[in-house]
Amino acid sequence: MNTTNKSKSMFFNQAWELCAKLPKGKVTTYKEIANAMGSRAYRAIGQAMHNNPHYPKVPCHRVVASDGTLGGFAYPLKEKIARLKKDGIEVKNGRIVDFEERLHKFK
Repeated sequence: MNTTNKSKSMFFNQAWELCAKLPKGKVTTYKEIANAMGSRAYRAIGQAMHNNPHYPKVPCHRVVASDGTLGGFAYPLKEKIARLKKDGIEVKNGRIVDFEERLHKFK
């Protein structure tokens, strides 16, 4: 594995470890995960979540855009919405209902 791939792998693993700590009933953002990692690589967090080999153990469906919209998902968005609903999170018009109250910020 070359240095670039090793760094990417470490970055993705760190993102997945944080995502695994997300409590049921909460969501976080790509930006929150990046900030917790001391990074501004929000799009790279999106790539990590899209390539998550640990789903559903690492609940990447709970990671959304900073404005509370759903963002992307490796599977159809209807599955993301169904998973969020199962977690007790309501989605209306493509946005998390009560987003600010549902938002998990890493310390």
